Amino acid sequence: MASESRTLKSRRIAKIQLFAVSTLAVAGIINYIDRGSLAIANTTIRADLGISATRMGVLLSIFSMSYAISQLPMGLLLDRVGERIVLGAGMFLWSATQAATGLIGSFTSFVAARIGLGLGESPYVVGSVKTVNDWFDVRDRATPTGIFNSCTAFGQAMAPPILTVAMLAFGWRGMFMLIGIPGVLLSFVWFFFYRNRKDVALNDAEKAYLEASGPRSTVARISFSQWLGLFRLRTMWGMMLGFGGINYTAWLYMSWMPNYLEAEHHVSVRATGLIAVIPFFCGGVGMLLSGFIADFLVRRGVAPIRTHKTLLVTGMTCSGLSTLLVPHIQGATQAAFGIGMALFFIYLAGNSGWGLVQSIAPAGIVASVGTIQNFGSFVFASMAPIITGWLLDRTHSFKLTLTICCMVTIFCALSYIFVVKDPIMAGD
Repeated sequence: MASESRTLKSRRIAKIQLFAVSTLAVAGIINYIDRGSLAIANTTIRADLGISATRMGVLLSIFSMSYAISQLPMGLLLDRVGERIVLGAGMFLWSATQAATGLIGSFTSFVAARIGLGLGESPYVVGSVKTVNDWFDVRDRATPTGIFNSCTAFGQAMAPPILTVAMLAFGWRGMFMLIGIPGVLLSFVWFFFYRNRKDVALNDAEKAYLEASGPRSTVARISFSQWLGLFRLRTMWGMMLGFGGINYTAWLYMSWMPNYLEAEHHVSVRATGLIAVIPFFCGGVGMLLSGFIADFLVRRGVAPIRTHKTLLVTGMTCSGLSTLLVPHIQGATQAAFGIGMALFFIYLAGNSGWGLVQSIAPAGIVASVGTIQNFGSFVFASMAPIITGWLLDRTHSFKLTLTICCMVTIFCALSYIFVVKDPIMAGD
């Protein structure tokens, strides 16, 4: 049995795990509250600054493009420097930029603020994946990954009511300033209390727990030539394309769902702030469930790569079909539950997307593989807000946009079947 040779972890390792996952969970909530702020204030800012739906789509995509491009150096930095400094600096930058957004006065300055937000947030997810990879054995990683990933979805669920109340009380400028403060404080907590694994002297029992499933890596420090070599791998390109379908769906709903409920179901801004909780809560449940299912299967002998690919293809296909049904649902609350099903399945798949990174790549290059995957997927997904805004200006309807989203999601799911084949070797 898979569990017969389990090595008990020390109290010190357990404390490190608890602190890391708890801090990353809180950071995930803050991260996605910050990330969703523009979507909540979409209609108000467009009216205040005279921004068209197309230009708002550009603003929403500027963030994702900045985030995507920033992924490339972040992977190298995380693998070479470690998550303590890189992730701590990222938390501080995204939070300070968010607060500064309340001071902007033009479309150009808004673009600059969105670029800063994308740069600051870029190390969060992959830095969290690397942290879990460093401090958990392979049979225990999917659940903590699901926890911090689900908190990003719960952050999106919490964002509508919190941000709506803040915006109605302090205006959209005051809202941006207010929500930047918690992340700044958390960045100091992370920096002063977290330590990278390589900086902690482990005893034999602790090493035995962390390496119970085999050697960690043959790569102590990835070189630039090894990093470039990742772009020559078919599996790497398949992961970029496949994860692009996940982020396309997630980013479309995160960017435009409040506006969809207001435009298609004539819901007020205040009511939208409450109804929009439903879909992202469903997404968070999908993330958590994915982690539990994956760890359950791996502990019973199913290969990690096979486990995560199965969850990816199943989740993406079900999400695409759910999205296809959304424009045919009558009633705002019912539509929110329909979107919730789409997000439940896409986030169930998304958590296994990160599980696949941990399973298919050696520990020494996990951050590099993860950031390249994220780079490719966000370049692809950044088209979602632009396409949506462009079609909305011309058709005044979301039906065609949602149909395209369904097709993209299912097409990208095929990448995990036909393109992602071989494990990524450390020396490639």
